[in-house]
Amino acid sequence: MIRICILGGGFGGLYTALHLARLPWVVSPEIILIDRRDRFLFTPFLYELVTAELQEWEVAPTFAELLVGTNIKFVQADVVGIDLDQHCLQMDTGNIGQPTMLNYDRLVIAIGGETPMQMVSGAATYAIAFRNLQDFHRLNSKLSLLEASNRDKIRVCVAGGGSSGVELACKLADRLKERGRVRLVDRNDKILSRSTDANRAIAEKALSARGVWTDLNTRVVEITDTEITLDYAGGSDTLPVDLVMWTVGSAFSSLLRDLPIRHSAKGAIVTEPTLQVSGFPDVWAIGDAAECLDADGKVLPATAQVAFQQSQYCAWNIWASLNQKPLVNFSYIPLGEFISLGIDGATASIFGKFSIEGLPAHVLRRFAYLLRMPTLQHQWKIGTHWVTKPLIELFRNSVIK
Repeated sequence: MIRICILGGGFGGLYTALHLARLPWVVSPEIILIDRRDRFLFTPFLYELVTAELQEWEVAPTFAELLVGTNIKFVQADVVGIDLDQHCLQMDTGNIGQPTMLNYDRLVIAIGGETPMQMVSGAATYAIAFRNLQDFHRLNSKLSLLEASNRDKIRVCVAGGGSSGVELACKLADRLKERGRVRLVDRNDKILSRSTDANRAIAEKALSARGVWTDLNTRVVEITDTEITLDYAGGSDTLPVDLVMWTVGSAFSSLLRDLPIRHSAKGAIVTEPTLQVSGFPDVWAIGDAAECLDADGKVLPATAQVAFQQSQYCAWNIWASLNQKPLVNFSYIPLGEFISLGIDGATASIFGKFSIEGLPAHVLRRFAYLLRMPTLQHQWKIGTHWVTKPLIELFRNSVIK
């Protein structure tokens, strides 16, 4: 039986597995999805956990739940070695003994990036990244302690003015309200450097309305448990801080860096237009792990939207390679951008042509992402919850009155 192994259960990996399972196989292959965690994370909704707008079961369903009724096998393990020549994986499942060896006929590398915490002195010790559920739990625990304290103000610094930093700054400001003193720091001369001018203007207005202080052309040079040192164009300053969030950059695991394949200058895997790894036609790389170009030759950003579209092409090309069909080159279609801006707020860019903001953008964002949930079952579960939740709350309030 043909065995297809997929490393990483994010947007690239999970959706590739689901697409593969739906293709018209004469003899169904063995599809194995491998991830170190037991849950898929719908990362665009991670920020809603900060303000309790959504619950964990909505944002992070288990793989066991999502893969019910499919022929996809999930293995919770940490991949510690890849032998591309021998078509073999080495996995650590947490059991005492030797690592498990697993052979493959086709391999998909969809291991997500990591937040580089060694860029600044003290960041690894005192700052908190915001990429997964563990990061949220660490943040929430810290916030709960600060909120329970008797301090008058809670001082927060968010490093990184990309979409992650902007969304996080707005959510933190809404959660902390008048107690919060939120500062957004970025080394560039503007926030959201990859966004449209309209979205940037809307985000700047949202930050200002929440009293978020924005420091541009500014670098973080040191972080301690109580202070942060910033380097401005005209000098440096050391400020008191209670919490530092680190949303700067993305790095690649040593597992990928050590592979004997072509890497980009930043360490990403270089792929062919078909998303196959250069020199290894039985291996595909997608998502944060790969460097992929658009029609103009520009590197595509490491976003869920890119990984989602790659998963469709990746699944088809794997099927085609096993059924003597021609492979197709990946073609990215930029559908637009959603940025959450606090509770019930957002900005939406549709095909990069026009933008909407506020509650309409928030509703559109929720609906669009609902349709991007991995399975119809999870879409139905969440959709019915969103519809019935306000009705239940209205009923409860009327009963109390």
